[in-house]
Amino acid sequence: MTASAPPATAAMPPPADTRESRFVFKVAIAATMGALAFGYDTGVISGALPFMSTPQSGGGLGLTPVTEGIVTSALVFGAAFGSLMAGTLSDRYGRRTTLMGLSLVFLIGVLGTTLAPSVAIMVAMRFVLGLAVGGASATVPVFIAEMAGPSRRARLVSQNELMIVSGQLIAYVLNALLAHYSQSPHVWRYMLGIAAVPAVLLGLGMLFVPASPRWLASKNRMKEARAVLEQIRSSNRQIETEMAEMIKLNGIDREQGGWSAVLGTPWIRKLLWIGIGLGFMAQFTGVNAFMYFTPIILKSTGLGTNAALTATIGNGVVALIATFIGIWLIGRHGRRPMLLTGLGFVIATQAALGAVLLWMPDGPLKSYAALACILCFLLFMQMLIAPVYWLLMSELFPMHVRGVLTGTAVACQWVFNGLVALLFPIAMAQFGSATFFVFAAINVASLVFVALCLPETRGKSLEGLEKHLEKELAVRA
Repeated sequence: MTASAPPATAAMPPPADTRESRFVFKVAIAATMGALAFGYDTGVISGALPFMSTPQSGGGLGLTPVTEGIVTSALVFGAAFGSLMAGTLSDRYGRRTTLMGLSLVFLIGVLGTTLAPSVAIMVAMRFVLGLAVGGASATVPVFIAEMAGPSRRARLVSQNELMIVSGQLIAYVLNALLAHYSQSPHVWRYMLGIAAVPAVLLGLGMLFVPASPRWLASKNRMKEARAVLEQIRSSNRQIETEMAEMIKLNGIDREQGGWSAVLGTPWIRKLLWIGIGLGFMAQFTGVNAFMYFTPIILKSTGLGTNAALTATIGNGVVALIATFIGIWLIGRHGRRPMLLTGLGFVIATQAALGAVLLWMPDGPLKSYAALACILCFLLFMQMLIAPVYWLLMSELFPMHVRGVLTGTAVACQWVFNGLVALLFPIAMAQFGSATFFVFAAINVASLVFVALCLPETRGKSLEGLEKHLEKELAVRA
């Protein structure tokens, strides 16, 4: 028996898809520099604001509570506009070209905020930075999804969320280090200026990756689409299968694209509403209430300022670990089960936090119990909901209007983000800790929405998924 044993594994040739895996992984890394910039730019402001609030004579900008809110929210509103604009641009000029342009917008925003001499210029430049953040949030997942094969799409697109939370964690850590070791009154400018690094890497990375084959096919540039597939696929059979699907789908009588296609096609309108509903679900979990206001929540329990700020780093660490676990899970489970499970845990942790804050006596035990609830919330949110949201944004919408619809849905998500940031302090002042029961009730409604309205998208090519969704949503009419 031993004489007929196969040769050692080390002597066998590598799997046929090794080259494909490595090349597409490199494409994903290059593209997700936009997500890293997105995460850093949204996280860095929490550490920069205290220094920006010092008088101008002391190196700051003399921010008041009102201008602090305006400076913080300017990026969010810019991101909403950026998502809309990038969606249209990426359909017209391509995902790769749009990302190259966004890298320049990132740089302009970073330099503008770093060098801003006044509050007005800071607000304007934060808005410009928001255009790039929103544009990247709408374009990066789509670009990766269109480059990846069906079996790798979930994990590669989920790298987008991993890079977002990595950028936020890097921002929190660098904020703490710079605040501790730098004696310069302009330390906030250093914090903001570091964001130029991922912006430059995004632009450079896009120089070395090809255009999306799906976008090329949508423009009837089939020879170029095939040439790209030959770079990113190692199997001729897979190339021929994907080309046949793209040619067949491109041959279907469709509108030219844009809003005429959306408004004139009932099943596409339904998809848009589902995408907007998912943005509501993602933001009204209350995740950014915790990311923005965790120190305030913990200080209300009696925790000291330094301890509360350190807990913000804990948020970033838990989010990063949870995203790693989520990427592992997303390759093994459907989108719907992950969202439904995640929402169930989110409802439980929100209700638990409300109970802790309302009924536990003040003291260290209350502070630690509240922190435990927040960290458990973030664990399940970043593990089961956030990665799935960005994955769905990359795969739900049909090719000929993918950029427009993704941009619109993500823009609405940014509006919901701003509403949560705006309403949370008001709700806390009005309802106190009962606010978290309100969030729990909203999340019950989101769970019902996902259960009733969201189709499963796992295990299909983008072209196969488009045909499946058209058939399923037409039946629901």
